[in-house]
Amino acid sequence: MKHNKHSPDQTQPAANSPRPTSLAKLASLEAAFTPSPDEVARRAYFTYVNEGSHAGHEVQHWLQAESELISERNRTREHHFHNQT
Repeated sequence: MKHNKHSPDQTQPAANSPRPTSLAKLASLEAAFTPSPDEVARRAYFTYVNEGSHAGHEVQHWLQAESELISERNRTREHHFHNQT
């Protein structure tokens, strides 16, 4: 019997089945996320107020706010909440 290269014995994914996303693509999407300056400023301000409004910690508050926002975004990406509209 002649073998057809597309015989039904071979398992091929359906044309409309979802394709796995490469880790490199996911990593590039995550790396591309940067919170807006307004989001960071708002979060940093609330940290400043909650810590007693002491001057001199602006950079620490800013970096902490950025880190928190990125972490939150990554957690929602893991659970696919970022695609909901």
